[in-house]
Amino acid sequence: MFTFILKRVFQAIPVLFVVVTATFFLIHSAPGGPFDAEKEIPPQILENLLKAYNLDAPVHEQYFIYLSNLVKGDFGPSFKYTDYSVTEMISSGFMVTLELGFYALIVALVIGLATGIFASLRPNTLGDYIPMSISMLGICMPAFLLGPLLVLTFSIWLGWLPVAGWGQFPGDKILPSITLGAAYAAYVARLTRGGMLEVLSQDFIRTARAKGLSERVVVLKHALRGGVLPVVSFLGPAIAGLITGSFVVETLFQIPGLGRFYVQAAFNRDYTMILGSTIFYSSLIISMNIISDILTVWLNPRLDYDNKATT
Repeated sequence: MFTFILKRVFQAIPVLFVVVTATFFLIHSAPGGPFDAEKEIPPQILENLLKAYNLDAPVHEQYFIYLSNLVKGDFGPSFKYTDYSVTEMISSGFMVTLELGFYALIVALVIGLATGIFASLRPNTLGDYIPMSISMLGICMPAFLLGPLLVLTFSIWLGWLPVAGWGQFPGDKILPSITLGAAYAAYVARLTRGGMLEVLSQDFIRTARAKGLSERVVVLKHALRGGVLPVVSFLGPAIAGLITGSFVVETLFQIPGLGRFYVQAAFNRDYTMILGSTIFYSSLIISMNIISDILTVWLNPRLDYDNKATT
């Protein structure tokens, strides 16, 4: 297991290097700059600003300067929010994004697992077709459409929940969590159904039923562990996706999270904020995938560590 983890960590290093390099040069090749504004900045002030942030140097020199600072853990200052460093911005915004992702994950797992198990126990019946059709609708409906529909229904028409915010009003975290977690709940439901159907058709399940065990014991004790393996494999990318995919939800509901900061940084050409957030998100996705692989191997020891490490 230790060798397997070590291999995955070493595989992540070149991936991060490519992400940093590609993002850096793509940002600098885009038109415009961090100090472009409707009102023209006096030439001397602009020159001083560029010199202060090393933007007057050739791009390749800026790249190596950024890499040397990055190795020290320094993401640099924010061009837009001059009183804060990128690290401080990521720290403050990520806690909000993490909380939103946690609630969305709970929504996805509770709804998805329950729906998938329910459908797997009633294959090829209405109890299977209806939940799976709804889950397909959840997969196809994007957050920028589902969010406004939920707001229109539960905030404007019914008046039950706030339109936007995060922690300012009672119940203002419900709609964003459902909006973000709905698509993942649909994926979890379909994966759970498929995994449970495969396990429920195996011989040891027939033996357990033949012994007179109740259906509840058969499902929860014998079938569930193997049936949720596809979900466990999906959890790594799902958790990373819930956290990194909250840009639209945070913007829709005016949530002060990292996703919203990232969108603002893109509009403001805040190079260091874009780079720092991209590196942070990439590291998070890689870490979640490694953890997911470890859990998959732990739940199914028959998997070969070396083969898993190469997939």
